[in-house]
Amino acid sequence: MQILKKGQAGTMQSSDLMVTVEPADALSIEIESTVKKQFEHLIRAKLEEVLVRHDVRAAKVSISDRGALDYAIEARLEAALQRAGGE
Repeated sequence: MQILKKGQAGTMQSSDLMVTVEPADALSIEIESTVKKQFEHLIRAKLEEVLVRHDVRAAKVSISDRGALDYAIEARLEAALQRAGGE
C-alpha cells in the first residue's frame, strides 16, 4: 500500500490511542506512551505486523498511546492506513 496523504484515527482518551500515518521516503515508527517502558516492544511488534500485512514500506507512523490493548492498536492503525492510502 502506498501512503498518499496524512491519515489519522483514534482519540486521546484513557485506554485508547491516536495514530497518525504520513507519506515518507522510508518507514519510521514513533511511539509516545504512558506505558512505554513496559510495553514498547509489544506495541512496536503489533504496529509492524499490521504494516507488513498491508505491505506498507514507506511511511511515518506516529502514535500517542494511553494504555490501549492490542486490538485497539490494530484497529486504529488500519483505519489510519485506509484514510492515508485512499482505500
